[in-house]
Amino acid sequence: MIFLYKERISRECDSPACCFCQVLDAPALQDDFYLNLVDWSSHNVLSVGLGNCVYLWNACSSKVTKLCDLGADDTVCSVSWAQRGTHLAVGTNQGTVQIWDATRCKRMRTMESHRMRVGALAWNSSLLSSGSRDKNILHHDLRAPEDYVSKLTGHKSEVCGLKWSYDNRQLASGGNDNKLFVWNQHSVQPVLKYTEHTAAVKAIAWSPHLHGLLASGGGTADRCIRFWNTTTNTHLSSMDTGSQVII
Repeated sequence: MIFLYKERISRECDSPACCFCQVLDAPALQDDFYLNLVDWSSHNVLSVGLGNCVYLWNACSSKVTKLCDLGADDTVCSVSWAQRGTHLAVGTNQGTVQIWDATRCKRMRTMESHRMRVGALAWNSSLLSSGSRDKNILHHDLRAPEDYVSKLTGHKSEVCGLKWSYDNRQLASGGNDNKLFVWNQHSVQPVLKYTEHTAAVKAIAWSPHLHGLLASGGGTADRCIRFWNTTTNTHLSSMDTGSQVII
């Protein structure tokens, strides 16, 4: 199941169970820390990867649409909306990245550059970055005929977290090697490396208000949210959440 919570939670709400406003049935939702199977669009449409299918739920109309079915030989490992909210990227277990026009429910492109599953996706205008269990990050320029235009290497294990900064100048990546890397628009090696986490780094978020402020969360053996200033290359603070940090 998927629980949708209120934007504002009152002080009287002492339990998460009393704070959600809607529950969506989600059969075949994979219980895998490394996958990214849910994403909201700027048009208030929720995309969910369930087994080998992707479904769209319109929060305004409550309409459910089946976007695609990958077939019996593949499963969905990640979904990510483009900023404009009309195109959805889908990463699969077989290592492909598909681009779908959600308005027409039509597949626009398939890129087959990864050798293993694609569990992380991040958009930067017409550039889509994908992270895989093959340890690589690929940049796909949808305006170019090539499947990918750049390969980023550095992680020693699966790439499970990707996030572009709001100004589209920096990409943060987290891996199952417990590393957090920061890349600029043109680098093929990380310009900043952070090794303080003691478990996989999946949860990554940039501040929309302060340039260079980055937050990252670690897995079960780490449990910490850490804050970084990528402008000054400093670790600002950390807090122990008592549990793995997923998003």
